[in-house]
Amino acid sequence: MKIQKINAAGITADKVASVFKENRIEYNSVENVNWPEEFPYRPDFKFAVAHDGKNILIHYKVSEKTSRAVAQEDCGRVWEDSCVEFFFAPDADGYYNFECTCIGKLLIAYGADRHERQQAPKEALESVHRWASIGNGTFEEKACGPWEVALIIPASALFKHNIGDFCSLKAKANFYKCGDLLSTPHFISWAPIQTKTPDFHRPEFFAEIEFD
Repeated sequence: MKIQKINAAGITADKVASVFKENRIEYNSVENVNWPEEFPYRPDFKFAVAHDGKNILIHYKVSEKTSRAVAQEDCGRVWEDSCVEFFFAPDADGYYNFECTCIGKLLIAYGADRHERQQAPKEALESVHRWASIGNGTFEEKACGPWEVALIIPASALFKHNIGDFCSLKAKANFYKCGDLLSTPHFISWAPIQTKTPDFHRPEFFAEIEFD
C-alpha cells in the first residue's frame, strides 16, 4: 500500500477527515475474519492513512452492533473496549502497536513480539493528537455510533527510532478492529493472519507499505 504525502501543516486531529477528503485519500475496508468459526462477526470498519513527512495521519470509521469504552486512562486494557489498532514495523527489529479506543484512550508499546514489550513513555503518548466523534467520556457497553477516530502520530512517538522524515520509507504494517469484552467479540484485520487462535502480534503477517 502506498502512503500518500499531503500538506497537513498545523491541522488538528478533528480536521483529518476533511483534509483527507480534499486530498482524495482512499479508504481501505477491513474484511479479514481470520477465525470465523469462533468469531464470525465482522463490523463495518474502514481506515485511511496519509503522511506529511513528519507525521502519520490515520482516520478510522466504524459501525458495530454495540460499543464499549471502559478504559479511563492511556495504557489501560484498551483492547477489551471498542478498539482500532495500527501495528507498524519500520524495520525488521521490532514493531509498534498503537491501540486506540472509540473515545481516544491510547496504548503504545514496542518490541519484537508480544512478550516483554516496552511501553511508550508519557511524552510519546501525549505527542499523539486524537479526536473521537463520540467524545471522550467512558461508558459501559451500549448501542451507539457509527463512530470515528482520528490520530496524528508524530515521528517522535516512535520512541525506539530516530526517524527524521517518513518520505520514501518502506515498512510493514497491519490494521485491526477488536473488542475482546464486547457481547459480540471480534478480531478482524486488514492483512490476513494465519494462526489457529486470535493473535495480532504476528509481524510475519504484516503487509508492505511505502511512504511517498
